[in-house]
Amino acid sequence: MPRPLVDVDSAPASAFCLTDALSPSTSPWHTHRRHQLLYAASGALHLEVAEAQWLLPPQRAAWLAAGTRHRVRTTQPATLCTVYLKPSRVPSAPSGDCRVFVLPPLAREMLLHSTRWGPERSPRDPVAESFFSTLAHLLSEWSAEPRDWRLPRARTPELERAMAYTLAHLSGPVTLAGAAKAAGLSQRTLARRFDDEAGTSWRRFLHDARMLRAMELLAEDGARVTQTAYAVGFESLAAFTHAFTAFTGERPRDFRQRVAEGTTPLPSPTRRKRRG
Repeated sequence: MPRPLVDVDSAPASAFCLTDALSPSTSPWHTHRRHQLLYAASGALHLEVAEAQWLLPPQRAAWLAAGTRHRVRTTQPATLCTVYLKPSRVPSAPSGDCRVFVLPPLAREMLLHSTRWGPERSPRDPVAESFFSTLAHLLSEWSAEPRDWRLPRARTPELERAMAYTLAHLSGPVTLAGAAKAAGLSQRTLARRFDDEAGTSWRRFLHDARMLRAMELLAEDGARVTQTAYAVGFESLAAFTHAFTAFTGERPRDFRQRVAEGTTPLPSPTRRKRRG
């Protein structure tokens, strides 16, 4: 029998963990009155906020401040693990609306352990209260060094079309001219719009998108580094390895192995009214 839907903002406990098995889908844009620590125990999550988007494979988490408008997208099955905290439980909250960071081993183990306390838990459970207080105090330390592994979001239809064209052609030849044609702009105008609106160049956007896509592919079961390199438009394995290492700080093979070893089964998911 499926579990009942949960309204995370109305749960009586001030802090709890919720898990969810996600199929490929995109959640609606939404907000919560609680802070969130968002984590993919398996698979990969695409997190979007107003002006940026991130990929969250295992070993990486996102801090979302209460009230931050966001949505979550998955292109493959994934297991979501989210800790919800009332703002009063986090006296020293990380700055900003959203921070993405690498999870240290202790953080990951605490997140997995927190799954024992779901939204239905007793608000007076002394062990749970102590556990979530400790986790809340450690948040600022864990998120002290955020990683800039993100892509900007478009603010105009023209740039949105250019970005969509680029993202759809990561595996093959893709040019600024093609992106400009998709946007209905000249190449010079598109280059200027990327700089002014997205704060980056089109070529940098393409490079970072390829790296993020590679990270997503390497997080899949049975992933192969060579196939991943070709899938994101590289003709040379050596060039891909160099680019990936410079972007992430580790070789593709090491990243794939670490993610594979980090995947841990979670308890049966709790269904909820709003995802992410």
